[in-house]
Amino acid sequence: MTTHEVDTPHGPARVALHCAPEGRAGLLLGHGAGGGVGAPDLVAAAQSAHRVGVHVALVEQPYRVAGRRAPAPANQLDAAWLAVVEHLGSGVLEGLPLVFGGRSSGARVACRTAEDGGATAVLCLAFPVHPPARPEKDRTGELSGVDVPVLVVQGERDPFGRPEPAPHRDVVLLPGDHSLKSDLDGLSRAVGEWLERVLRPIA
Repeated sequence: MTTHEVDTPHGPARVALHCAPEGRAGLLLGHGAGGGVGAPDLVAAAQSAHRVGVHVALVEQPYRVAGRRAPAPANQLDAAWLAVVEHLGSGVLEGLPLVFGGRSSGARVACRTAEDGGATAVLCLAFPVHPPARPEKDRTGELSGVDVPVLVVQGERDPFGRPEPAPHRDVVLLPGDHSLKSDLDGLSRAVGEWLERVLRPIA
């Protein structure tokens, strides 16, 4: 693993890069609003991707690097993410298909930037369909706006809601809540099998 900082329009982001021997693609993973890249579901997804020959970049947003807990506005998160994508895509991940992903807030960033960043597919862990007990604040449009294959791994008891399957969108429900900690083996299997499937046509 190598860790380095990447300049973005909103301060430095931090990237922990785990290179796979095969290196058939790159998976960029972002963290949740109040958490970091060490979240159990992110770690499990990263390990699963690594096992199927995918480089993994765990991306820490500038506000977290600066020591702040309150997340930056969406436009700043997206701009910082795309700066990291450009940096990696012209460097260590050059020429490889890129899969965007993340948990919760990070999944929203991945969806919003998929088109502009040229993502091949999008992995959403615990996508927050709406704030708890606020179903009227629906964010499904961010998922529906993605035109490439999407995998959503969601807890059956997630208070942030459950997205429905749709064209280009697979939804895997696992026991547990928004943390996805209850079935990390199931999460790893779902991520590995999906990556194998979506990367096979372009490998």
